[in-house]
Amino acid sequence: MNYLIIRGPLGCGKSTISKVLAKKLGAEYISVDKILEENNLDNDWEEGYISQKSFLEANRIIEKLAKESLAKNNLVIIDGNFYWKSQILDLEKRLGEVTVFTLKAPLEVCIKRDSLRKEKHGEKAAREVYKKVNEFDFGEIIDITKPVEKCVKEIYLSFTS
Repeated sequence: MNYLIIRGPLGCGKSTISKVLAKKLGAEYISVDKILEENNLDNDWEEGYISQKSFLEANRIIEKLAKESLAKNNLVIIDGNFYWKSQILDLEKRLGEVTVFTLKAPLEVCIKRDSLRKEKHGEKAAREVYKKVNEFDFGEIIDITKPVEKCVKEIYLSFTS
């Protein structure tokens, strides 16, 4: 398997875990949030959330980047909320087999972690994204109330076995 998705609510540690894991695996790291922002795809809303259309457009960009990395024999780790199931299914269609890990933590943990960031999203955003992400589970569930190193090790062992 060449593609790994790390999904979960705002403030759960996706980026931290993805970056540590990417370094450990020698993988390319792709941030969905960064792609949305850099391509002005974070302004179209649906049901109070960034639209599925925007995420599907981001997937086209991710597909190109991911396939370029794969051509260099690089594993690719994609980090995002993935609160629309359609986004995951579309990436699977575009990339083939994708391994998905869903990070789980209590809402209070996500709110606290967000509050400690330089660029906070705020409690309201944390609550809304938490609710949307947790509408469905996908892939392997990882309890991220443990230290980062233990979470990375759990994902690493599951992914490489």
